[in-house]
Amino acid sequence: MMRYFFYLVAVLAVLALLYLFALLPRYGQRPLERLRRSRYAHRGLHNARQGIPENSILAFRYALAGHFGAEIDVHLTRDNRLVVIHDSDLQRLCGVEGTVEDMDFPQLRQLQLEGTKERIPLFEEVLTLFSEKAPLIIELKTHGNNYRELCKRVCKRLETYRGDYCIESFDPRVLWWLRRNEPFIIRGQLAENFLKRGGPVKWPLRFAMTFLLCNFLTRPDFIAYRYEDRGVVSVRLCTQLLKAQEVSWTIRSQEDLDVVEEAGGIAIFESFLPEERKSAVPSEGQNSPADGDIPAP
Repeated sequence: MMRYFFYLVAVLAVLALLYLFALLPRYGQRPLERLRRSRYAHRGLHNARQGIPENSILAFRYALAGHFGAEIDVHLTRDNRLVVIHDSDLQRLCGVEGTVEDMDFPQLRQLQLEGTKERIPLFEEVLTLFSEKAPLIIELKTHGNNYRELCKRVCKRLETYRGDYCIESFDPRVLWWLRRNEPFIIRGQLAENFLKRGGPVKWPLRFAMTFLLCNFLTRPDFIAYRYEDRGVVSVRLCTQLLKAQEVSWTIRSQEDLDVVEEAGGIAIFESFLPEERKSAVPSEGQNSPADGDIPAP
């Protein structure tokens, strides 16, 4: 009986080691100190009620006015242009049927964001705005199997960019491509509890992505996990035991922001203005930052 007990312990020990190996982040990665210095406005400092759409140039100008970095979402159009918008489906933000990846940029440029005069910006326009001013968290939004072309074009454009940035994605293939082709770029795995919240992928992949079991292939520098779900055991092991940087999204209160920052995390916030930045709140009816609030281009 004792022999079987030792066999069981040995098997459990091996499984535990394999589990930890699957979670391993990258070691010896580029330092993240400069990225830790900023708070990041989710899709820019937007406010639909005040006519400031998410992921718009106006929202990004407000983020800069508040001395914030920004989290942005990048898609690849049918004519291979890089645009900044959250959804692939255009219905919610532009009120039209169709997807970003099935349209050319001139078509997309005609669309209005959330009924305003703001248009879908090009990735290069956002880079120009933030260059040498504030850091960016760049989320790559894959569609079908376009991850290779998306990664390739984003990284090509970033070759001449003068500013701090990192790249993240829900799609582990993006991080896998970066690991193989652009290892010096800081990369992060986006995730949440897909078992609880569902998602477009099948159950086995939901399980693997929830518990970060693709890390052994992608070796992320940071884990960007939904704040409400951050108690998942794999997140705690990866960030506290294995020392990956934790990024929390989306923070919606000063109290939650304080929790994240006191634990050494990086915060992506939305729907409130963090303390010490209240001068950046646009007043009712104001549709652009006041003169002098935005760094000179």
